Amino acid sequence: MNAVFTKSAPAAIGPYSQAIISGNMVYSSGQIPLDPETGVLVGTEIEAQTEQVCKNLSEVLKAAGSSLDKVVKTTCFLDNIADFGKFNAVYEKYFTGKPARSCVEVAALPKGALVEVEVVAEIG
Repeated sequence: MNAVFTKSAPAAIGPYSQAIISGNMVYSSGQIPLDPETGVLVGTEIEAQTEQVCKNLSEVLKAAGSSLDKVVKTTCFLDNIADFGKFNAVYEKYFTGKPARSCVEVAALPKGALVEVEVVAEIG
């Protein structure tokens, strides 16, 4: 196993890696909408936050030798399931391969984020 780290995505805010490579797969930690340079939450609406999450995931995958089009599974956490439609409108622009997915509402997310997404993707 190898840990993935890139300065192009937010640093972990706890004792974990941005992602782990195992075999020909990469398993990302959940990304919330933090600006990689400042560590500050981006946006106050679900759309802007989802855009930032997808950009962060793209950078982590790139550092691992993968990309969003190689994602096979996503797990999505929403602060409010009523945002499902707005979230999907942004999500579908990035995950065009339509990977398998779970999407659930949670009681709260780190730093007051509205969305968090983690992925599993192929490498190479």
